[in-house]
Amino acid sequence: MRYGATILDASGLRLTAQEKALFRAVKPFGFILFARNIDTPDQVRALCDELREAAGHEAVITVDQEGGRVQRLRAPHWRDWTAPLDFVQAAGPNAAEAMYLRFRLIADELHRVGIDSNCAPMVDVAGAQTHAFLRNRCYGTTPDAVAALGRAAADGMLAGGVLPVVKHMPGHGRATMDSHFDLPQVDAPRAALDTHDFAPFKALNDLPMGMTAHLVYDAMDPRPATLSPVMMRLIREDIGFDNLIMTDDISMKALTGEVDAIAAGALAAGCDVVLYCNATLEDRTRVADAAGEMSEAAQTRAARALAMRRTPDDVDIPALTAKLDRLLGGTVYG
Repeated sequence: MRYGATILDASGLRLTAQEKALFRAVKPFGFILFARNIDTPDQVRALCDELREAAGHEAVITVDQEGGRVQRLRAPHWRDWTAPLDFVQAAGPNAAEAMYLRFRLIADELHRVGIDSNCAPMVDVAGAQTHAFLRNRCYGTTPDAVAALGRAAADGMLAGGVLPVVKHMPGHGRATMDSHFDLPQVDAPRAALDTHDFAPFKALNDLPMGMTAHLVYDAMDPRPATLSPVMMRLIREDIGFDNLIMTDDISMKALTGEVDAIAAGALAAGCDVVLYCNATLEDRTRVADAAGEMSEAAQTRAARALAMRRTPDDVDIPALTAKLDRLLGGTVYG
């Protein structure tokens, strides 16, 4: 089957008849869930089943389950986690092991309800100037530490049957604006970006999926990375990431213009699939039509990513929870 070059969302807890018809027609590569799609474990599982049935294939279903402010599944049915940077600081010298356990437990909760991907690890390197919307979602302030913790998080998810999505490529840490509302610009020289911002992505270039950053790197191209052939070539060739790349949500205000033109521009720049969220059925249809089917290269990358889905390893979840609790000297919850 040739997949549609989109990752789309649903408006509520179950699909409407119109959404089912759209997804049957365009066969999205995948879907993303938000808080409005989450109620109980049984309801989430039923929604995931509906999404895959409508798409006509075992579509990837992803979510933003980072912990802290960016967490869609919450108590009472799921764990609430502290923000990643706070968690890492609390773990101290045990940070890598703690991050593995954190994301192995997150993967368990996701996989049990039919979600088989997570938009993490986020390996943007935090700095003094990093905007508050991003800073405590980061894992650290040095490329080596961030790469190591990102690897631990990714390994935990993969062991739990969940595909990680490394973000935001090729590095969002220097942004002083929130790309949900503005277009950040980074004026650092290329050499500094190579050794600092881009380095964790290069270290994790074997992960199955990645997500772009909506920001401009002045040293290379005046266009946002998501729409820049220059930056996409850098991700593919210099960073060496040749697996599936999705855009960040193209409805974010960092990108301007008609959404169908943005979708087409992102694919022309070198992205494999377009992520489009929080829109009307009419606009979702426009984006799906503009995106069309995946290219041959994108389809190959998609197959490679999907081949990394596996049955979760056989572990004792309560024992892992207790181990993490001991590492932190307290509770795993926020």
